[in-house]
Amino acid sequence: MTTFVRIAELQSFTAAAISLGLPKSRASAAVSQLEAHLKTQLLYRTTRRVQLTHDGQAYYERCRELLAELDELDALFERTPSALTGSLRVDMPVSMARNFLIPRLPEFLGRHPALDIELSCTDRRVDVIAEGFDCVIRVGALADSGLVARPLGVLKMGNYASPAYLARHGEPKTLDDLSDHYLIHYALTLGSRPFGFEYRDAEGYRTVDMAGRITVNNTEAFQASALAGLGLFQAPRTGNRRNVETGALVEILPAFEAEPLPVSVIYPRRRHQARRVRAFIDWVAGIMSDYLD
Repeated sequence: MTTFVRIAELQSFTAAAISLGLPKSRASAAVSQLEAHLKTQLLYRTTRRVQLTHDGQAYYERCRELLAELDELDALFERTPSALTGSLRVDMPVSMARNFLIPRLPEFLGRHPALDIELSCTDRRVDVIAEGFDCVIRVGALADSGLVARPLGVLKMGNYASPAYLARHGEPKTLDDLSDHYLIHYALTLGSRPFGFEYRDAEGYRTVDMAGRITVNNTEAFQASALAGLGLFQAPRTGNRRNVETGALVEILPAFEAEPLPVSVIYPRRRHQARRVRAFIDWVAGIMSDYLD
């Protein structure tokens, strides 16, 4: 089962065999034995890649749960817990990986040299179960997905524009001034209705509809558009502090902040969670406390 899971994760018999220290023929034989025992095909094999079948996907998800339980059982009576081993598959937004997690990742891997990480960096909402993620860091409101969510904090928001944009259009001082400006719109799904400029008054958070010359669905493109002077930009303060310090962006309308963005780590609801997953989630919560409110 361990061999099968590794092959499924790496989509390669060769890569899985190398990571497990096995001959490739032994890794292939292990899967063949499983398929014969289960009387079903678990993997599609081609000369270029290995892919899970429908039955293979279902078996893979159960295998991960069972192996996590075995990992927990093995450590049940240890006075000194053994080293964390195996692979973690995690996902997080691009900007969060670049600004927060990756710079600190050497310290986590240094503590656990027998552990390796498959890091997915994307702004789309991945399917945690179907894509086999151990945990996912999400920014923004969470849908009711049946997953476990651990709140990490919030990202406070700021309003920004580039000096070049302000030189062309002037600096807005009031909400009424926004009618003469462009907003860089962000939408996970292109074609959906933009939210507009968000701010808070005595009754709660409101939005002002604004024109925009560009809509993006990626945080990297979002920030790059602001730096290029394509419009006003509402984004987390933490990720733009350096741009303000260097003069690449100017903070505007400080009295009109958008609602802070909640940050959470979500993971499948399992009776026994692998120690490596718990250790990673606890580490993430610890380092994110340095950046979140």
